Amino acid sequence: MITPYHPPIKYSVQIDKHKTSISLEPVFWDMLVKEADRLALPINALVAQIDAERIQADTPPGLASAIRVWLVSQA
Repeated sequence: MITPYHPPIKYSVQIDKHKTSISLEPVFWDMLVKEADRLALPINALVAQIDAERIQADTPPGLASAIRVWLVSQA
């Protein structure tokens, strides 16, 4: 088990056929995977959904930050 204080790790994802990477702490990645499973969505589809929401913000954060905020708001 990785400690919750582990530094970010790069994960590869695909958004609308565009490959990119995001750096997330493993605890956030695990939360993202669990939410994708709960919603019955592929991880790439959930990330694309979060990405679409974040770019609508007045001052869009980076994708990794948006994912963290989205995950916390689901709790």
